[in-house]
Formats: sequence, structure tokens, C-alpha cells
Amino acid sequence: MAKVVIMDHPLIQHKIGIMRRKETSSKDFRQLTREVASLMCYEATRDLELEDVEIETPICKCTAKQLAGKKIAIVPILRAGLGMVDGMLDMIPAARVGHIGLYRDEATFEPHEYFCKLPEDIANRQVMVVDPMLATGGSSVAALNLLKQHGVKSARLVCIIGVPEGIETFTKAHPDVDLYVGTVDDHLNENAYIVPGLGDAGDRIFGTK
Repeated sequence: MAKVVIMDHPLIQHKIGIMRRKETSSKDFRQLTREVASLMCYEATRDLELEDVEIETPICKCTAKQLAGKKIAIVPILRAGLGMVDGMLDMIPAARVGHIGLYRDEATFEPHEYFCKLPEDIANRQVMVVDPMLATGGSSVAALNLLKQHGVKSARLVCIIGVPEGIETFTKAHPDVDLYVGTVDDHLNENAYIVPGLGDAGDRIFGTK
């Protein structure tokens, strides 16, 4: 069974609190999204494999550590997930980046795919799927379904805010995928928006309505 990790780091909680404020500008919201993604990346990569490598420092030769195992790919769910990519790349600059585009039917709240572009060797990579909001869970479930169709065997989902409904839906659909969430909010309203949430993450990142 996959694990669900709720972040409790003070810096993450502080920055999410600023993101929630309606007076926070798009510029600041965008920067905070990047910063929170970087902080969450630490926890989401805690169990990556290491290997020993012989190096030479300015003083002498020694054994150091470097990442081993599968290379990493970061896959944002468009469009809001784009706001988290740079923060992840700050920590893992050699990662490849794929994109999955999904839009939500406003009547049924069901996700529909409109774009998918992935690294050619995606099946051989550790995939980090990023999306600021885990609301109904439909988009995240659909994204992981699509990745598995492309042969992905190792993946994890990183979201800034989730709700119990979305977490339950996702973990039931993908019990083999670890989930990392910055904080868990109360519930979804009748329009399937997170309460108290922070509004539409994509609109706030890009300054659209």
C-alpha cells in the first residue's frame, strides 16, 4: 500500500498561509508556489537510492555519494502544475520534464485529456507528478492512468493542498503510488473547489480569470 505523507514543516505551512490570502499578487503567488515545491521536493525524494563514487577533493581522494537507480522525470498536470516545475528543477536540475494536459468538464467534473508529451524513456524513469491542488482526485487519477499506459512503473504524486475526498479517490485508484501533500483542507464545495483552499491555482499563478 502506498504511503500518504502530509507535510508539517513550518516553512511549508507559513508559505501556504500566504498563498491562501486573496490579496497575494500573482507574482508573489507564483514565487511561493515555486518555493513550496522546492521544500516538498526534499521529502518526496527522501528515499532515492544512493551509491558510492570515488572522487578527488582539493585535499585528497575520498568516497562520496551520488544518486543511483532510475533517473527522474517531472510531469506537471497542465496548467497549474507548471507553477511547481521550476521549484522541483531547482532541486533536481538534471530531471526531464513531460506534460499532461487535462481539462475538467464543468458539469460532471470529469477530466478529459487534451495534451500529452513525455520523455522518450519515461518508462525507465522515476516520475514525479506535480499539481498544486488535489480536489476530486479525477485529474491525478487520469494522469497516473496515462503514465502507466506509457509503461511507467515508479511514480509519486506531489500536491500542495488536498482534501480527504481527493486523497481517498487517488489512493484507491493507485495504491502503488506514494502521495505527498502540503496540507489537507476540510472539504469540497458544490462546485468541487477546495474549502478553504486558495482559489483557482492556475488563475492565481498566471493572472487569469
